[in-house]
This record gives sequence, structure tokens and C-alpha cells, in this order.
Amino acid sequence: MSRRIPLSPSRIPVDPYILALLGTVALAALLPASGTAAEVAGGASTGAVALLFFLYGARLSTAEALEGLRHWRLHLTVLACTFLVFPVLGLASRGLVPYVLTPQQQSGFLFLCLVPSTIQSSIAFTSIARGNVPAAICAGSFSSIAGIFLTPLLAAALLGNSGGGFSADALLRIGVQLLLPFVAGQLLRRRIGGFLARHKKVLGLVDRGSILLVVYTAFSEGMVAGIWHQVTPARLGALLAAEAVLLALMLAVSWYGAKRLGFGREDRIAIQFAGSKKSLASGLPMASVLFGAQASLAVLPLMLFHQMQLMVCAVIARRRARDPQGPPERGAAPVRGTAAVG
Repeated sequence: MSRRIPLSPSRIPVDPYILALLGTVALAALLPASGTAAEVAGGASTGAVALLFFLYGARLSTAEALEGLRHWRLHLTVLACTFLVFPVLGLASRGLVPYVLTPQQQSGFLFLCLVPSTIQSSIAFTSIARGNVPAAICAGSFSSIAGIFLTPLLAAALLGNSGGGFSADALLRIGVQLLLPFVAGQLLRRRIGGFLARHKKVLGLVDRGSILLVVYTAFSEGMVAGIWHQVTPARLGALLAAEAVLLALMLAVSWYGAKRLGFGREDRIAIQFAGSKKSLASGLPMASVLFGAQASLAVLPLMLFHQMQLMVCAVIARRRARDPQGPPERGAAPVRGTAAVG
């Protein structure tokens, strides 16, 4: 919630962090790390991923998470959208190979369907649309927590060898780099939680800087291996079209499905925005662990989908805010600027 999205649908929200990510990709294309530099960057990237998940664990308030369980039907609905409906659609994308998507693109497309939902942008859009903001906070948080465990397991089950080969060694790396730091952060939260709360802005820069390092390392490996010659403008356009269809389907399923389940307007808004989006912040470091040298191609669909969901949901949120059935306009929290990476 530290960054916010524009209230006017005439302005297309371009996330500044997306620009930073694109700049990092360009740097990796012009000056890829190789040799000793690649080894140093790889080691630093591994440490950055572990640090990210340690901070995720240290920031999570167990008491707040348990309090949010009261609205369990809503949270289960969001989790079903994120880790059931999305993966099913991702599996269906295999029918697009090879005419629309390449096998590598389809693996990345399926991976984006497996990562957890966003937190910051889901909250911001729900606030603009005058939905159930507390529910959006809890739903996004639960999705992020579940994703730490479910995303690697789903990737191992559904991606198979296309994910870089999920051996016992790969699963061990997942445990050491993702789960162990997260658990350590939870155990140390009482001691360091106050420090983290006092230095939110600085730690936010650490988060974003760590992810930029992960992206640089992954795209450098891709450049050195020559895998980017596989991406043509036509294939990129086909990928964007497939992602547009995916987003449209999830927006419709989350909105009308919530209505069929008997949820009210405010809850449906929270379900739609939390259940139709995917987290770039969680997905990028996970991809670096799961895909190895193939991570650069694997994260491309997720990066594109992230910007697309911001643009589309900004317009939808504004239209929901003008809904005459909703509460008065002044009841909504003022939100301006650009949406944060979630």
C-alpha cells in the first residue's frame, strides 16, 4: 500500500518498478554477467532470495492471520481461484503449443498460474472500488503464505522436467532457500519485528533491490546461453493475447462465481481483485530457484501479466467506484499515484 494507483481511468497505470525491471533486463542484455562475475552474481542472487523470504516470515503477524480466519469462506474462494482455477487454465494452455505458444513460453505461462496473489495492489484496487478492504488484506496475506508452500509443490507436480528438472536436489534447494528462511523469520519475529516496522521504507528498497538482482542474474544466464533468440515479435504478441484471455476469464470467474456463492458486493470486489491477480514480487525469486538457467524465459509471462493486470484492474476499480449500489464515494480511501508491485 506504499504506492498507489490513479483514480482516473484515462491514465494508464505504468508501475515504476516495471520500468526498473525492464531497465535491469536491458542491462543484462547489454552487459550480461559471465565467468567469475556470473558466479558472484549467482551467489548474491541466492542470498537475496533467502533474505526476501526471511523478511516475509519476520513481517507476518500470526495473530492478525488467525483473526482473519473468521471470514474463511471468502479466503477459501480466493485460494481456489489462485491455486485451483488458475492452474487448470494454465494446464489447458498446453493446447496452444506449438501454434500459439512455444514449449518454453507455455512453461512460463503455467508457472504464472501457480504463483500466489498480490497484496498491495489488491488492497489498493479494493479500496478504490469501495470493497471489503480488511478481507482483501487477509486474502492476499493468506495467498502469499500458502504460495510459499503450494507454488513449489504445484510446479514440481505440473511442470515436471520443463521446470528445469525437479530432482530431490531441487526440492532440497527449495527448502533451504525458501522455506527455511521463512520459518526462521517467523521464529525471530518477536525480537526483530519492531526494528522491521521502524525501517519499512529502507527494507522496501532492500526487497526491490534483491528482486532486481535476481532478475539481472536470471536474464544474464539467458543471454549467455542464447535462449533469447527463441523470442520473436510474433511469439511475443501471441503470448500477450493468451494472457489477455487468461485475465479476462479470471476476472469473470472471480466476479460471477462469487455472486453464485452468495457473496455481497463488497466481498465480491475483494474476491475479484485478490483472486484474479498474480504476485511479481513472490514469483520472480521463486522462479530463480525453480528454473535455474531457464528462469529468464519463465518469468517473462509473469512480468507481462503483472503490468496487464494493473492496467485492466485500474479501469475496473474506477467503474466499480461509480456503482450506485455501493456506499457513498467519500467512504473510500483516497488513493493516488501508481500501484505497488505485489
